[in-house]
Amino acid sequence: MIYTAIDTFYLTDEQLKNSPSRKDGIDEATEMTLRIYGCDLIQESGILLRLPQAVMATGQVLFHRFYCKKSFARFNVKRVAASCVWLASKLEESPRKARQVLIVFHRMECRRENLPIEHLDPISKKYAELKMDLNRTERHLLKEMGFICHVEHPHKFISNYLATLETPAELRQEAWNLANDSLRTTLCVRFKSEVVACGVVYAAARRFQVALPENPPWWKAFDADKSGIDEVCRVLAHLYSLPKAEYIPVCKDGDSFTTSNKSWDSPSQPVAKEGSLNVPPANSDAGTPKSAQTTANLDSSGSKGAITKAALDKLKECRKNGDDAESAIEEEAREEPVSKSKSEHRTEASGERNKERERERDRDRDRDRDKEKERLKFRERDRGRDSDRERDRGRDSDRERERDRDDIERDRDKLKDKGHRSKDRGKESVGHSEKSKHHSSRDRDYHGSSYSREKDRHRHH
Repeated sequence: MIYTAIDTFYLTDEQLKNSPSRKDGIDEATEMTLRIYGCDLIQESGILLRLPQAVMATGQVLFHRFYCKKSFARFNVKRVAASCVWLASKLEESPRKARQVLIVFHRMECRRENLPIEHLDPISKKYAELKMDLNRTERHLLKEMGFICHVEHPHKFISNYLATLETPAELRQEAWNLANDSLRTTLCVRFKSEVVACGVVYAAARRFQVALPENPPWWKAFDADKSGIDEVCRVLAHLYSLPKAEYIPVCKDGDSFTTSNKSWDSPSQPVAKEGSLNVPPANSDAGTPKSAQTTANLDSSGSKGAITKAALDKLKECRKNGDDAESAIEEEAREEPVSKSKSEHRTEASGERNKERERERDRDRDRDRDKEKERLKFRERDRGRDSDRERDRGRDSDRERERDRDDIERDRDKLKDKGHRSKDRGKESVGHSEKSKHHSSRDRDYHGSSYSREKDRHRHH
C-alpha cells in the first residue's frame, strides 16, 4: 500500500515572519489587516452568492495559503479573494458562474467605497478585463499550490469532540462560531484541524464555564497539545481585540472591480513620482556647496590668478552640472516614453482584443442572420412544395374519382348487356321446349296408331 499525505501545507512561525510580503516592505500589522479584509470579502460574497459554509471556509484557507507564497504588493487582495471564491465553489461542488462572482464583488466594492451602484454590463470592456484577470489569478492559485487543493476543516471534528465530552448544546454553537472566526487568521496554515478544533472547544468551554476532564487530560485523546490549544486561544483573543479591517492600497499593479478607478490610481502615482523625481534634486544639492566654496575662495584670494582659476572652476562645474541635468532629463525622457509606450501598448492590445471580439460577435450575428434567412427560405420552399403536393394530390384524387365513375358506368353497361342476353337466351329456350313438346306428342300419336294397326292385323289373321 502507498499512502500519500494530501493535507501537508503547514508553515512554522519563522517562515510566516519571513513571508514574501515582509520582503516587499509590508509590516506585520498591515499583512494581518489585509488577510482579515480578504476573508471578510470571501465570507460576505459567499452569503450573497448563497453558497454553503464549506465553500467559504475552503476559499479562506486557499487565500491564506496563496499569500504565504506570494506578496500582497504583487497581487491585489480583491482579485485574489474573488478567484478563491470561484475556485472553492468548484472544489466543494457548488459551482457559480464567473459573471455572478464578478457582479457580486463589483456591488460589494461600490457599497464599501460609497460609490453609486452601477450595473456591470457583461458586454463591456471592463467586464472582459475582469473576467480575464479572474481566470489568470485562478491559474496562479493552482500553480502555487501544485494543484493540491485538499482542505480539512475543524468543523467536522467539533461535533464529535463535544459528543464524546458530553457538553451542553449551547457550547456546540459557540465552538462553531469560533471555528468560523479562526479562518480569518493564519491558524489554518500553522496547525492541523484537530488542534484548532480542540482550541475552539476549550475557548467555548471557558466562555460558558463548562468544566472539561483534566485527569487524564481530554486533549490527549484527540491528538492535540496544550501549547497548541493555548496558542489558538491567544490568536482568537487578539483577533477580537482588533478593529474592523479596511482596505490598504499596497499592490503596485492594483485594480478594482468598480468602473471608476479611484481606489487603484492613488497608490500607483507616488511610486512613479518617487522613481522619476528623485534624481534631479540630488544633482542640484550636490552642486550648491561647491558654488559656495568657490565664492568663499574668491573673497579670500584677491589675486588675478586666483580669480581666473575660480572662473575656470566655475565654468567646469557649470558644464558638469549642465551635463548631469541633461543626462537626468534625457533619462527621464527615456523612462517616460518607455512607460508611455508600455501603457499605450497595453491599451492598444486591449483595444485590439476588444475590436477582434466585437468583430467576432458581428460575424456571429451575421452568420446567425444568414442562417435564419436560409431557414426561412427552406421553410418557404417546403411550404411551396407542400402546396404543390396538395394540388397534385387533389388532381390525382379528381382523376381517380373520374376513373371510378367510368368503371362504375362500364360495370352498369356490362350488367345491362348481360341482362339482355339472359332474356334472349330464356326466350330461345322456351321456343325450343315448345317445339320439343310438339314433336314428342306427334311421335306419341304415331307410335300409338301403329301399335293399334299391328293388333288389328294379328286379330285378322
